[in-house]
Amino acid sequence: MKGIYYVVILYIFLMLPPVANLMESVMIIHMHMQMTLFAAIGFLLAPGMIRKFPRFFEEWNPNGIPGLLLFVLVIVYWTLPRSMDEALNLWYIELFKFISLPFLAGVPLRDSWKKLKSSWKNGLIIFFTLLFIVMGWLYIWSPNQLCNNYLLIDQITLGWGFLLTAVCMIIYLAYSYITDLAENI
Repeated sequence: MKGIYYVVILYIFLMLPPVANLMESVMIIHMHMQMTLFAAIGFLLAPGMIRKFPRFFEEWNPNGIPGLLLFVLVIVYWTLPRSMDEALNLWYIELFKFISLPFLAGVPLRDSWKKLKSSWKNGLIIFFTLLFIVMGWLYIWSPNQLCNNYLLIDQITLGWGFLLTAVCMIIYLAYSYITDLAENI
């Protein structure tokens, strides 16, 4: 129970204007650290919310697929360059970021993950691997500046961050495939 307080303190700390402005000043930190931390906060808050509202989660997300789809929609929205620009320019979009990533991405992912079969889990990782490869390619090789609030070098750095994350997911998928084969022998 004490851990939830630490997570709430982290959540409030990350929303403080000086902290948010600092993290949003560098594109790769904005995308790969701040947004990931907000989703992780929701992931950590989920057990308490599931215990508090068990019937809601049983009825709304019985097999994990609705929560998984909600998670995918929210994360895909926040990978778009336009949504990052709007979060920096419009206060209500930034507020939506602070709410949607923990509560519409992190919590549904935690609730869905234990309900999903391994094929759905691997499918999700494959989907994000492909998405990150495409987004990395887009951010690196686009001749135009995609985000008005960031320099072109920030955009290229973010693209390489996407590609590195995709490589890590490929390594994980290969590792899980090899260990599954080893268990069957």
